[in-house]
Amino acid sequence: MIKLNEEQTKEIVGQFQQYQQQLQAILIQKETMQMQLMEITKALEELETTKNDKAYKITGQIMVIKPVEELKKELGETKEVIEVRIGSLEKTEEKVTGRLKELETELRKLVK
Repeated sequence: MIKLNEEQTKEIVGQFQQYQQQLQAILIQKETMQMQLMEITKALEELETTKNDKAYKITGQIMVIKPVEELKKELGETKEVIEVRIGSLEKTEEKVTGRLKELETELRKLVK
């Protein structure tokens, strides 16, 4: 077993806490993105079933009428961006979780 001094131990604990906070922020961002994705998916489903050729879009504090096809295109592009962002967050989440596990193992060794 490797013997660490008190300063090294504090550094590992600090890193562990930083990674925990980072993971928490990632999970919140991911959840927000997933909710946006669900909303966009539902909006796209509604636009698919409408018989109208125009629909309203809320922009800031006003509603504007736009062609349904234009709205579908905008929502589709936004959906793609969000899906890429979620994928990126998931990769970062994996890395942070892996590092947390490594630090946890180190901390467990120190406690023994």
